[in-house]
Amino acid sequence: MLTTQRRALISARLSRDGEIVAKRLADELQLSEDTIRRDLREMAAEGLLKRVHGGALPLTPALPDFATRQEIAGNVKRRLGRKAAGLVAPRQTIFLDGGTSNAEIARALPREMRLTIITHSPTIAAELERHEADVILIGGRLYKHSMVATGAAALAAITAIRVDIFFLGVTAIHPVHGFSTGDYEEAAVKRAILGQAADTFVIATAEKFDAASPHHVANAEDIAGLIVPEDMNDDALGPYRDKGMALLSA
Repeated sequence: MLTTQRRALISARLSRDGEIVAKRLADELQLSEDTIRRDLREMAAEGLLKRVHGGALPLTPALPDFATRQEIAGNVKRRLGRKAAGLVAPRQTIFLDGGTSNAEIARALPREMRLTIITHSPTIAAELERHEADVILIGGRLYKHSMVATGAAALAAITAIRVDIFFLGVTAIHPVHGFSTGDYEEAAVKRAILGQAADTFVIATAEKFDAASPHHVANAEDIAGLIVPEDMNDDALGPYRDKGMALLSA
């Protein structure tokens, strides 16, 4: 099989299956695994896919800046935010990650509800100005792309808290490679918060599925549930249902 034919096949399989396992494809084509790995390396260098251990995944689309993301899928995110807010009970302590979906959770929380809300996002904190909730804003180095605090100061503060629910934001979700995001330090902060939470939920819009970002945050077993659009393809959700996650739609 010619190199161009192999590459076309790899691209087609990525579109169909959402991943390439190098050994499996090499066995199927009766080629050496080194040949397939070389193809994957070259395609990754050309920006056609993302290499991972043992194979490849589709590229995660570049994430728009924060201001642009606020305009994307607004109605869907509002529905999902309201659904997520319905999980919160009075007197709980919750952590709201940064991001436009989690901003919708803040807007949907009843203003009179007594609870403690912790966040490392100044934009999320600003949404809570008129709420009765106690708001704790964790500081650190501002990662402007996501408008969240990162770094040693943020990590130190997080070790001193315990939360009932963490609403985690990620850029990519994959049944094998888990939940991931695009920035190294932001991923470290997310993992630290996850370790302090009794339950973690993710608002998961359709474009995040079957992709992987560079920095791992969580495995499927770390997540209590996904909050997804009501028109999500059930086949895409099957692997997460099989892992015991709650699937809440809105």
